[in-house]
Parts: sequence; structure tokens; C-alpha cells
Amino acid sequence: MVFNTGAALLDAIVLAVVSRESEGTYGYKITQDVRRAIDVSESTLYPVLRRLQKDECLEVYDRQFDGRNRRYYKVTEKGMAQLNLYRVEWKTYSNKINEIFEGGVTA
Repeated sequence: MVFNTGAALLDAIVLAVVSRESEGTYGYKITQDVRRAIDVSESTLYPVLRRLQKDECLEVYDRQFDGRNRRYYKVTEKGMAQLNLYRVEWKTYSNKINEIFEGGVTA
């Protein structure tokens, strides 16, 4: 994608992806799901996950899988509130951009 992805948009996408799984989901799957929308590396994604955890938007727990621990991420109540705010903001933002691209806004 030629458009730059800011931190807020990346946070919103990650929260949306993680919120789809009621029991949470693990880092590799999150990366694969996010990549369906934007091109992002794991080295970019894991700091986002840590930041969202620090901001209490995600909770983290480990679960055994094939004899080793797999780290899972789950959206918290605070994270859902933030995601809902992002959804409202995105709708407003994308509508304004679409109006400009489609010629509906004039100076």
C-alpha cells in the first residue's frame, strides 16, 4: 500500500483483529490477519501488541501448544472502548476522504 500507516490506525486494526476471537489469539495469527489489510512485519507488530498491553487494551496469557508456550492476546473492556472510538473516528475520516476523492467537497 502506498499510504503511510500511522500508529493509531495500526492500533485500531490490531484491536479489531484480536476482538474477533472471544478467547484471544496469538501473535503469528494476528500478523497474518493484519497482513490481509496492510503490509506489516512482525518486528513492527510486536511493539504494537506490547504498547496495547501496557495501555491496558490487551491482556496477555500463555497457553501450551505442541509442547511449548504460545502467547495469546485478548481485548480488554478498555480495549473494546478504544476500538469503538477508533471505529467512529474511522467512519468520519474515511467518509471525508471519500467525498474528496469522489469530488463531493469543494472549497
